Amino acid sequence: MTNNSRYLLAGILFWVAAAVSTGPTLAAGGAHIVDDSEVETPGTCHLELWISRFVPGDGYGNVGPACTSLKIPWLQFGVNYQHYWDQAGGAPLIGPGLKIGLQPASEGLGFALGMNAGVNAQTGELGLASLLALVTVPITDKFRINLNAGWSYLNAENPNAFFWGGQVEVNVGWDVTLMMEAFGRQPGVIGNQMGLRYTPAAHPQFDFDLLVGTVFDQDNTKFFTLGVTMRF
Repeated sequence: MTNNSRYLLAGILFWVAAAVSTGPTLAAGGAHIVDDSEVETPGTCHLELWISRFVPGDGYGNVGPACTSLKIPWLQFGVNYQHYWDQAGGAPLIGPGLKIGLQPASEGLGFALGMNAGVNAQTGELGLASLLALVTVPITDKFRINLNAGWSYLNAENPNAFFWGGQVEVNVGWDVTLMMEAFGRQPGVIGNQMGLRYTPAAHPQFDFDLLVGTVFDQDNTKFFTLGVTMRF
């Protein structure tokens, strides 16, 4: 993986870590690249844990708690600790993530703003930031489309760029949701990801994710992700 591609993917994955894990039936949030418009259930917090492994061997891990209070039911606030590594070393990234819900998807079309930032804990430099519009289109109770677009900053080549993403979610039964998405940072490269989320009916406070994706850079970098979300 090239240095620029590593930072590109790190930026995309950091934005993901600030995203919300929603209810037990659909899949946006967690280690998915594209987010939905829904904040966490008011009065509830969640903890997202996931790790991505790139071929031939780089990695990226996340620990991210976030909450929505009963007093401010349209605002989700979280803090994320990230760590990426490759053959040359690695670095930790720490920063806040906000989601401001403007209209819930239950009203026919969901709208929100997503914001985050990440500071390199070793150097103190701003490494990553974004401001994105988040849209959710509920087609049925088991099928929806999520669309993202906005500004993305990375402390790398082409620091300011346009980020876009689209995702389809389908509840296929047996407590499983199928997700397929495409995303890009322009100028730059594009990628896609697909995977399954298992939310056991007996324990809906847990989500388990298994994902595989590709970034279409000069190496066509592949990455695999395992994740779990816990709500409390």
